Amino acid sequence: MSEVDRSDVIARARSFAETELAPRAAEFDREERLPHDVVRRMADEGFLGASIPAKWGGLGLDPLAYGELTEIIGKACASTRALLTVHTSIVATTLLELASKRLKEKYLTALARGEKIGCFALSEENAGSDAAAVETTYTGKGDTFVLNGRKKWTSFAGIADLFLVIASDNGVTSAFVVERDMPGVETRPMSGFLGNRATHIAEVSFADVEVPAENLIAGIGAGFGFVVNTALLHGRYSIAWAGVALAQAALEEMCSYATRREQFGVKIGTQQLVQKMVADAVTNVAAARELCRRAGRFLAPRNADAAMETNIAKYFSSTIAQRATSDAVQVLGGNGCWSGFPAERLFREAKILEIIEGTSQLQQVMIADFGYKKYARKNQSQ
Repeated sequence: MSEVDRSDVIARARSFAETELAPRAAEFDREERLPHDVVRRMADEGFLGASIPAKWGGLGLDPLAYGELTEIIGKACASTRALLTVHTSIVATTLLELASKRLKEKYLTALARGEKIGCFALSEENAGSDAAAVETTYTGKGDTFVLNGRKKWTSFAGIADLFLVIASDNGVTSAFVVERDMPGVETRPMSGFLGNRATHIAEVSFADVEVPAENLIAGIGAGFGFVVNTALLHGRYSIAWAGVALAQAALEEMCSYATRREQFGVKIGTQQLVQKMVADAVTNVAAARELCRRAGRFLAPRNADAAMETNIAKYFSSTIAQRATSDAVQVLGGNGCWSGFPAERLFREAKILEIIEGTSQLQQVMIADFGYKKYARKNQSQ
């Protein structure tokens, strides 16, 4: 994509985020739904196919430009950004990389154009970080597969047209594209969440759902090693930028408030302990953004270290987002605990990032393992 095109996309995203998302984000959170007009506008602007090549109906943004887009949208509204993470990063990009040409022709263009909304049906009551432990089953039946089971905490399942479903046959994990209108598919809305409240989270049940064999992604047994890992790679990259977005929003909130609010006859921003929180946020946001950019540079050419660089970026940005939003609440004091200011919503949204797409603890384990392999000295005497 040319620089002019990229600049136009970013400019349109910034205008949309500032004029239409940010003023309504609290409303979306309160009503626990992302309105149809917002989803439609995201589709009309091409944002739902931002990282998909033009031949499939997308904008063809490279990872760095897509990351910048994610930050812009996420800074204005975390739930709208979640639509990018789930629909675009996880579902559409996974199909782009792993689906057959026939399956791409069947679904990818519709996803890229936002004509159909996709969601990722992985998590279950007893399967989260341990993705290989899914209990939803599939069995072969002629030229179809029959799915049975229940998924939980599935973002956008309430409005999705397509479900990327992970299922198992006696431990052999595979992935399928399931359509909402296939007999036996049912969804039940869930509410009461800490954050991402407007993402139409639902339980999804499959009762003898017959799925065409052509809707199998990447072959039998490819569900975990290929499909889940690919989906989580792109999902974590998006979440890494989401952390930057929330931390940046929190930084702006605390700086704006600290330079206006007076206590004991002086602006609270002149107090050294407040300055420390601001200084830490400034530094951490800059560092997190650079880690995301580094991950994007590794991701673009599919460098072998792209997954680990993405893990590092996701771990760091989600950690500093939680810290920056917590400090924003602290700086705003009583106002930071009230929904009349964005700080409390940013705080809730940031905590979610330490859990989804791989918990911080899981990231620590993987990063530590990488550290042992890369940095431990070999053949060193005692």
